[in-house]
Amino acid sequence: MRLADLQGRRVAVWGTGREGRAAVVAVAAHRPADLVAVDDSGNFLSLPWEGELAAAAPLTDRYEALAEADVVVRSPGISQTHPWMVELRKAGVPVTQGTALWMADHADRTVGVTGSKGKSTTSSLVSHLLAAVGRPNLYGGNIGVPVLDLPGEADQYVLELSSYQCSDLTVSPRVAAVTALFPEHLDAHGGEEEYYRDKLNLVAHGPKAIIYNAADPRLAPRVRDLPGAVPANDPAGFHIDGDDVKAPDGTTLFERAALNLPGRHNAGNLCVALGVLTALGIDCVARAQDLRAAAASFQPLPHRLTEISDPSGLTFVDDTLATSPHATTHAIDAYVGKPLTLIVGGNDRGVDYTVLRDHLEKLDAITVLAVPDSGPRIVDALKGLEHVHAEVVEDLVAAVHRARALTPPGGVVLMSPGAPSYGRFRNYEHRSEVYAEAIKDSAPA
Repeated sequence: MRLADLQGRRVAVWGTGREGRAAVVAVAAHRPADLVAVDDSGNFLSLPWEGELAAAAPLTDRYEALAEADVVVRSPGISQTHPWMVELRKAGVPVTQGTALWMADHADRTVGVTGSKGKSTTSSLVSHLLAAVGRPNLYGGNIGVPVLDLPGEADQYVLELSSYQCSDLTVSPRVAAVTALFPEHLDAHGGEEEYYRDKLNLVAHGPKAIIYNAADPRLAPRVRDLPGAVPANDPAGFHIDGDDVKAPDGTTLFERAALNLPGRHNAGNLCVALGVLTALGIDCVARAQDLRAAAASFQPLPHRLTEISDPSGLTFVDDTLATSPHATTHAIDAYVGKPLTLIVGGNDRGVDYTVLRDHLEKLDAITVLAVPDSGPRIVDALKGLEHVHAEVVEDLVAAVHRARALTPPGGVVLMSPGAPSYGRFRNYEHRSEVYAEAIKDSAPA
């Protein structure tokens, strides 16, 4: 289904956040017979619905507005398990998303990147490296820029795509990249296998190439035999050999240290990004020096292990994009050897925190401050680890104040939640703003 197919039809846009607003504007331009906006979750975080938006699509909270539509365009945050989604499927009402509508018109010019971890870094690396070798591109998707807000005439798009955005695609991008696969968002998808199905829907509709992290034990078996599948982070593809980044034929491109990102996982993300460039016709061996310079100039993403200066001498770190316990374990590894206080917790999706327990079990003493809603479950999962001091705190602001009291001089306070922001924050940026403000307000005079 394309945006043009909505002309003359009754359309309901479900969700009034950033994606919903973009969808209303885009759908209205194609002259639907009727357009309505539906928000069943209005609360103190909701933004005003007024002006041109309200004129184009009157707002309601009624399920009937969805059931009576010819097409429902849902925001990514509307889960597969939402009771209204279940009813719409039973009733046979077509449900799509803005990303799916956009992809149907732009797939041949698009690189789509997804993964349970690493999709943000890898997609931004792809965009950065492409620009460095003379391939201008537009970057958007699950980074706060809805695809429906992107200009429509670019030669190349690079999109970061969440499992929610992937789930309704009916056309795959020309080049699809997958960085990692582990249990995430289980409450929203209905289970582990359902999550993997929705995530890998990115590669289910005929991409020309699929670049995948062959070192990932869950991902590789699900992808390697698909048409167009190309391994990365593996000797058969771009890979790390000792201190060097190497091409599939063994040619050394440049030293691993050239990449301005810490951690083994980021080296793997670089390998996936180089595989994407090759799929787009770029000779990475011939352009090795340009790529080395680009890797060295790459700026880490905001909210991904972003250090915040503080007059106390403590190092505060914003890693709010770490929304799974697996991602949190990688963040912890970046500060091994330093006194560490970990702030963890957020929206409770029923994720198993055993992976975090197993990781902390191998490390030295650490303090864990757990915030709602998943905080109590996390503390419970860590019981019995004598070298781990874990306690539940009231909220993120309280966690910052408590961290100041518990973290030794010269230590690190790492906010790596292992959980999404929604429920208590508008989005991950809002969570970061609250964290930064709490650090500022609690700093010693």
